[in-house]
Amino acid sequence: MTDLEFADAEHQSTEWDVIVLGGGAAGMAAAIFAALEGARTVLVERSAHVGGTSALSAGTVWIPNTRHAATVGAEDSPEQAAAFLDAAVGNRAPKAMRDTFLRVGPEAVRCLEEKTAVRFRARPFHPDYLFELEGSAAGGRALEALPFDGGTLGKALVLLRPPIPEFTILDGMMVDRDDIGHLLKMTRSLKSLAHGLRLIAGYALDRLRHGRGARLVMGNALTGRLLKTLQDLGVTILMEAEVTGISADAGSSSVTVRTGDREMRLQASGGVILASGGFARHPERRREMLPEPLPEFSPAAPGNTGALHDIALRLGARYGEGAEQPVFWAPVSRHQRRDGSMAVFPHFVLDRSKPGIFSVGRDGRRFVNESRSYHEFVVAMYAANRGGATIPAYQITDADGLRKYGLGMVRPGGRGLAPFLADGYLVKADTLSELAEKLGIDGAGLADTVARMNHFAETGIDLDLGRGTTVYERANGDPSHCPNPTLGPVRTPPFYAIRLWPGDIGAATGLLTDTDARLVDADGQPIPGFYACGNDMQSVMGGVYPAPGINLGPAIAFAYIAGRHAARRAFSGNL
Repeated sequence: MTDLEFADAEHQSTEWDVIVLGGGAAGMAAAIFAALEGARTVLVERSAHVGGTSALSAGTVWIPNTRHAATVGAEDSPEQAAAFLDAAVGNRAPKAMRDTFLRVGPEAVRCLEEKTAVRFRARPFHPDYLFELEGSAAGGRALEALPFDGGTLGKALVLLRPPIPEFTILDGMMVDRDDIGHLLKMTRSLKSLAHGLRLIAGYALDRLRHGRGARLVMGNALTGRLLKTLQDLGVTILMEAEVTGISADAGSSSVTVRTGDREMRLQASGGVILASGGFARHPERRREMLPEPLPEFSPAAPGNTGALHDIALRLGARYGEGAEQPVFWAPVSRHQRRDGSMAVFPHFVLDRSKPGIFSVGRDGRRFVNESRSYHEFVVAMYAANRGGATIPAYQITDADGLRKYGLGMVRPGGRGLAPFLADGYLVKADTLSELAEKLGIDGAGLADTVARMNHFAETGIDLDLGRGTTVYERANGDPSHCPNPTLGPVRTPPFYAIRLWPGDIGAATGLLTDTDARLVDADGQPIPGFYACGNDMQSVMGGVYPAPGINLGPAIAFAYIAGRHAARRAFSGNL
């Protein structure tokens, strides 16, 4: 087929081998793996876009020991990766699940690259977050999809969830780390100037042809490539289709779907795979599982309502237990866009641990090593939040820091500050005491913190929290800055601050499965014909965030298992 079948539910078949519920990366991958086995497969997505949170993310896929590790000279082994996860996760998740992930992950990547439009590359330097643990690696494990021409999707491009606007430039041009490096050097390098001009010219043409940027990078590249593969395989997608019921009949499963004012019942002889993105936006589950104060803001996709979990629990499924955290975290800042919508910006690596930028609580003092992972940053926010002491936290810099690195949604260069100052996103003051007064934090504490940070910047040693100690921590700094790439002085007025809040970026607690990705009941027995992958499945990482891409890596690995198992069940009838 040359185009996806979508949007015409009235004329779709109701008999399928495999039904996949959810159109994020995990759901698309599961549908692909089922279709590659020859299964008649339908993908059901409740929103107007496929891609889920994956389309909004960096799209990093953490799978050790693929063929890409050798291409960047990484020295790794299954034993080394297993030792790393054993040290990081421990008994917070079953060892059998992560061992299955490590075994199957490279096979899933190989299958995608040999049989689909998905292509990956590894970076020679992309270190594990918990680099201090045995078995960690500095590169070769984290994969990213190659940039992709979304124009090849034809009319299906409208199905792909656009990226977060604040992660684009020129009102929608997507850029990756290579592009950013060239754009920052356009005035100093002919090669970078040529690269930047090609990007801008291509983007202008894309806007004319497609109404949006069609050169896809990061998470949009991954989900765009998955969507192209669904197109190539002729997989049917039902868009804006709400699942209202799931039931098990003799030898098959059924899903009731509402599209517009029409309700239809789909039958699956092989199985139903849940890949709806987890409980992230389910109000009751959030109250039950998340710490106080409940995080109000999330950069996750809006379709992750958790409604399918209510249905799955009625079928006998249950949630996993023992995770260190119920979700994976990132600090976020928020700003109202010109159209009235709320921008929620996740602070991953662009600013938190750059020289001359630091974070404090209400007492004006640091409470966290800012160069640790975004997940650990929020864990520390909650741990120190006695009486609202660190929620929100305040990220602070001076004029030099803002100019060099930006601050959240404020881009490097120090221009275009007016709208951010006007709505209070960015707070500006000529002195530290004035800044403290505007923020409502302790001025003496802030002054002492800045004095200590200035001393640490000179010596390169953070005596308070050890910032910039590990390979990963130093990677988050500025490699051109010495002696410590994460520590710089804060001296040049005016001074600036933004507020940081806890934000959940993906569920760690999910429905319990076995190593075949089958949902299990209270007795630990598989529920025939029902599977879960992605954030619908209990994380194999046990609520720990040991490395980049630890959501998408297991998502693809267990989508591979679920899709193939369900397809083979359709053909054999007894798996």
